[in-house]
Amino acid sequence: MIAHDPWTAVLAPCVALAVDRAFGEPPARWHPVVWMGRFLGWAGRRIAPPDGTAPARDVRSFACGALAWAAGACAVVAVALAAQALLAGLPPWCAAVLAGVLLKPMLAWQMLHDEVLAVEHALAGSLDAGRSRLGALVSRDVARLDEGQVRESAIESLAENLNDSLVAPLFWYALAGLPGAALYRFANTADAMWGYRGARAGRVWEWAGKFAARADDVLSWLPARITAVLLALAGRRWPHGLRAQARLAPSPNGGWPMAAMALLLDVRLAKPGAYAFNRAGRPPVPQDTARALRLAGRVVALAALVSAALALAVAAAAGDTA
Repeated sequence: MIAHDPWTAVLAPCVALAVDRAFGEPPARWHPVVWMGRFLGWAGRRIAPPDGTAPARDVRSFACGALAWAAGACAVVAVALAAQALLAGLPPWCAAVLAGVLLKPMLAWQMLHDEVLAVEHALAGSLDAGRSRLGALVSRDVARLDEGQVRESAIESLAENLNDSLVAPLFWYALAGLPGAALYRFANTADAMWGYRGARAGRVWEWAGKFAARADDVLSWLPARITAVLLALAGRRWPHGLRAQARLAPSPNGGWPMAAMALLLDVRLAKPGAYAFNRAGRPPVPQDTARALRLAGRVVALAALVSAALALAVAAAAGDTA
């Protein structure tokens, strides 16, 4: 069962966000994304060659990475399909509530909000504290960042993960139910763990993680642009020059929400040595972090509405073709 009934379409995203707000993340031992990460870590140690041993064009590592990704994705989708099939026999309101509970681990809005806010609070204490807290949120080297750069990095992470941790899972849930959301979360986690150019942690990921990186690019393409549009709606104006600014990022998707946030706040958001959105903007100040979080909060509400409307449309289309 992929198509939604109306109860599930409207209630499940709302239930998921309510559970997220009230309880945050499940314990690690029960968290599906942690399970995905364990599989990816185990497989990654077997597909990525040690640094210094990989050929320039490593077809074997690419093939192994693609096969491992496909195996993990099939397992994740199979489990989600089984869970969704079990819900089909329940009363609609009960199925909708349980679908929301099962959807929740695919979303991480409250954790993202709290982590970005924690960086700002740490910066108020000291630059070293801000850097340390930021290090838990981003993968870049934070040791040499000044106060403004720490804040820029936190706001960038908020914007990019607003898509990865909220809009995209809801989008794929609306189109394909729990299997869609679970597949996206697996693909995004695989990209985060495998999608590196060159070496990381003593292993070469250039070819081993290439398939995972491209899969995430494909699944995130439309949601990233929807996130930028939702940010514009939340800010009640269109960020002029968005397309050109978004192209400054090396990622085909991450630049859209980050550039939209920079333009709407009228601040510069940059990664040293990589890109700078709205270069002419001013450095962000503490009030900009608060403004960014307010914008993101509005996007959360808009994303839930859009997800419900899209899921209803999918359910209606499925009913017409049945």
